[in-house]
Amino acid sequence: MARCCVVLVTTSSRKEGEEIARALVKEKLAACVNIVSPVTSIFSWKGKVCREREALLVIKTRRALFPRLTTRVKALHSYEVPEIIALPIEGGWPEYLKWVAAETTM
Repeated sequence: MARCCVVLVTTSSRKEGEEIARALVKEKLAACVNIVSPVTSIFSWKGKVCREREALLVIKTRRALFPRLTTRVKALHSYEVPEIIALPIEGGWPEYLKWVAAETTM
C-alpha cells in the first residue's frame, strides 16, 4: 500500500483555497482536500507579529507526490512563502488509504 500523508496549506481566502484544491484533485496530486475557513493565524512576518483571516487546506495524498504537489501549490499561491507542511499518516482505515492511493497518480 502506498504511504500517504496529510499536507497543510494556508491560503489568503476560501476562494484561493478552492482554486488550489480543485487543481490538486483534478491533476490527481490529491485525493481529497478539506477547506476549513475561516481560521485566524497569528505569525511573525518581516519583523512584525501579524494576525490574518485565512483558509486552511487539509490535503490527503501520497508521500511520493509531495514534491510535485509543493511545486503546484507554489505556482498557484498568492503568498511569497506559503505554508506547505506534510505530516505522515501513521495509521488509518486501510480502505480509505487504498482510496487515497487509487485517486492519486505517480
